Amino acid sequence: MNEIDPSGLRKRLMTEPSSTALETSDEINIASRATLAYSSEDPAHPLEHLLDTHCGRGGTRWASARPDVTERIVLEFDSPQRILCLVYEVEECRRARTQEVHVDVSLDGGRSYRSVLIQEYTFSPQGATFQHEELRLDLPAITHMSLTIIPNKSGSGVATLTSLRLFASRNALAG
Repeated sequence: MNEIDPSGLRKRLMTEPSSTALETSDEINIASRATLAYSSEDPAHPLEHLLDTHCGRGGTRWASARPDVTERIVLEFDSPQRILCLVYEVEECRRARTQEVHVDVSLDGGRSYRSVLIQEYTFSPQGATFQHEELRLDLPAITHMSLTIIPNKSGSGVATLTSLRLFASRNALAG
């Protein structure tokens, strides 16, 4: 449980959920504002899991049906969206691997893209198993957002993402 120290310091045990909850009033409802095009999904871990709000450690996840294949998910918005914050999570508890995620955006209906993020995460069952990424952006009129997931840069693995959330406010991250 979050505590307030008499000095005014906000603190929490690392095993407790963060109180820096996102303001859901600024959250973009991806399911109602976009079509999601994808290259693969495991029937046990469908794309719907990416948006189902079961996030954090142990949350549901989207996973590729194909091991060792770079996968792609494209959000095709019904109308241009202002995106000022991107939040996504990745969890891997079973095997050591280095997954890389590329996020590219289009302003012109998917004809051209520009890169906004290239990030890699090294997972180890004995150590780091979870990554939560919060990226502040300034994207005024996005028509498409592409996520390219390389499952393991130097070995075997399956592309996965635990959650994906988009926000239309710079103040989406409270606290």
